[in-house]
Amino acid sequence: MKQAKTQLKAIAKQLTALSKRVDKLSVMLDKAPKAAPKKAKKAAPKKAAKKITKKKAAAKKAAPKKAAKASAAKGLTVLDTVFDAIKKSRKGINIAKLKEKTKLDARQLSNALYKLSKKGTIKAVSRGQYAKK
Repeated sequence: MKQAKTQLKAIAKQLTALSKRVDKLSVMLDKAPKAAPKKAKKAAPKKAAKKITKKKAAAKKAAPKKAAKASAAKGLTVLDTVFDAIKKSRKGINIAKLKEKTKLDARQLSNALYKLSKKGTIKAVSRGQYAKK
């Protein structure tokens, strides 16, 4: 029992010493200037022994690019892309055309239309037809 207590005390001392070291290191890291992260070199990809079938190759080529991804690269949100599509139409635009122009699925488009109408930036002309206020 006595031996266990002495061992626990020794471990406690070591833990406090380690915590002090960690605190010092974190302070040093906060003070150090941040350098740009180095890019890791990629190993040359190994060629696969499997042959790619025509269907797989066609599927890879036919993968549709979404407008939302392109607009995200420009810094636009989903709301921005939907509002831009509505703003460009003179008499308003229906949901089918919005889906086609924005390449968003029904749920995303529905949420965006709801938020824009609550903000007051668009109005529902008729069922499924939206225009800028």
